[in-house]
Amino acid sequence: MSDTGSIDADQYRDELESKRAEKDDFFATHPQSPIPPEERDDFDGLDYFDPDPTYRVTATATVHDDPEVVLMESTAGREVRYLRVATLEFDLNRDDEDLEDGTFELAAYQQESPNAEPLFVPFRDKTTGQQTYQGGRYMELEADRDLEDGDELVVDFNLAYSPFCAYSETFDCPLPPEENWLEIAIPAGERYE
Repeated sequence: MSDTGSIDADQYRDELESKRAEKDDFFATHPQSPIPPEERDDFDGLDYFDPDPTYRVTATATVHDDPEVVLMESTAGREVRYLRVATLEFDLNRDDEDLEDGTFELAAYQQESPNAEPLFVPFRDKTTGQQTYQGGRYMELEADRDLEDGDELVVDFNLAYSPFCAYSETFDCPLPPEENWLEIAIPAGERYE
């Protein structure tokens, strides 16, 4: 289900635009920016889809008590170990009749470390390689406590972002595993054209 009823749309848009401006500033000026130093003078901000509260949904978690190891291939061709700690199920109900609605699932992962937070949700969708980065996009979700079966968690695709390897080949990024390839378009979050 969409989680739009509990938020003020104008305030939400303002907060999102503010976060995006902060990120643009980081990319333009910070020494750890993924934008190569010789390209920063020409950098005039990231491209984004317009904020859309439709893509801020409530997901129901199924927690995996004995998390399975998932080997994610990386952009440099190596494998990165993650644990599949939860499956997030959510509904999308969109006004646009050209876009498919329904119930969807994404796996949430953590690295194998004792303090592994937040939940890592890499995904691909029908915008991947066309309007968004060809390697997929990421979301990080913070749970306010240890997740239990049936817990609800906000998944905001407006916060979906391209990994640093989209901007520089010096970075090595995990690629979303096939179980997180959505067969729908999610026109929310960062664009990459």
